[in-house]
Amino acid sequence: MRPQAKLTPTLFTLALHSNSNDKKLSIAGGLSLSCSNKRKDFVQRTFCSAETCTYPADAIKSDSDIAEEKIGVMLLNLGGPDTLNDVQPFLFNLFADPDIIRLPRLFRFLQRPLAQLISVLRASKSKEGYAAIGGGSPLLKITNEQASALKSVLEAKEVPVDVYVAMRYWHPFTEEAVHQVSHKNKNREGYIKSMADLIEKELQIFENPEEAMIFFSAHGVPVSYVEDAGDPYKDQMEECIFLIMQELKSRGVKNNYTLAYQSRVGPVQWLKPYTDEVLVELGQQGVKSLLAVPVSFVSEHIETLEEIDMEYKELAVESGIVNWGRVPALNCTSSFITDLADAVIEALPSAVAISTTSNTKMSEEADGDVVGYAIKMLFGSFMAFILLLSPKLMKAFKNHIL
Repeated sequence: MRPQAKLTPTLFTLALHSNSNDKKLSIAGGLSLSCSNKRKDFVQRTFCSAETCTYPADAIKSDSDIAEEKIGVMLLNLGGPDTLNDVQPFLFNLFADPDIIRLPRLFRFLQRPLAQLISVLRASKSKEGYAAIGGGSPLLKITNEQASALKSVLEAKEVPVDVYVAMRYWHPFTEEAVHQVSHKNKNREGYIKSMADLIEKELQIFENPEEAMIFFSAHGVPVSYVEDAGDPYKDQMEECIFLIMQELKSRGVKNNYTLAYQSRVGPVQWLKPYTDEVLVELGQQGVKSLLAVPVSFVSEHIETLEEIDMEYKELAVESGIVNWGRVPALNCTSSFITDLADAVIEALPSAVAISTTSNTKMSEEADGDVVGYAIKMLFGSFMAFILLLSPKLMKAFKNHIL
């Protein structure tokens, strides 16, 4: 191996629980390996895309070079507040992302003031949710455990790596992880089988397993992402569910199943059918046993522990569903981690060396535009203040955004 001081770390990323537009090496169930050469413009420098990283085209290494160099694997996820005090700033980062709230170009200067307003107004309700699951998100802890397990499996396969964790909206932010590294379309059979294993196991909790409805709940996205921007997420989810059910049928499991989408926010239309509406309909149709499967989540966090386990379970019981079960997220399931390791190995030929030059330049340019930033924040804050003082506007805002 070359001396460490001379190495430029080879880095490639695994995006966990992201809605990527990158069609390369897409892995079923919301897991994708991103090798895009495109980069987005971001509202603030504290986070960057969970889907893509920018690498110079001339930095591509041969297989032999990659084998000799130190390899870095980065697990990317959305992130979550560590404590209740982190909830409001986490929400600010979330809503300051133009991929979450897409404003017309003319009003994009309002992105940060609007994010501040929404985060303050939503913080109290969100804190209640995080308090109900222990006072913070377990996402970082679980992702770190996944990283450790992945490293162990890769090393067992004689692939020496360093595995890093990065989050889009909370610590450790992607830039922090990249800094740490610089200083030191395929359905995955393993994922499908891992999900089938968990479902088959949880079905056994029911007195009559064959009668249980398998209820897949995936994280939703705005319809415009799919219809206008061409995001393949919906097709990927449907194909993923089909493959999981095919695997289960090969094992003799022939339960009825359905797919719905959860976690919508804002006034725009999201992918349908909605999880809460389908639960009510299933109860009305006489379904008595239901097994919830969080299909696009590979780690436990608030959308599984609170939204599914508490809110949706309560709704299901109120709707007439008597027997409720929930498949756990994959977390550090050995077959899932092994499949992640295989994905890393298979992707090595396309891995490229990372460059932080363009990121530094963008940061310097952003730091230099202090006057423009101050003007936008001042005017944007004024507009948000007007909104806050107007009872009618405020009522409409709460009804449609919060």
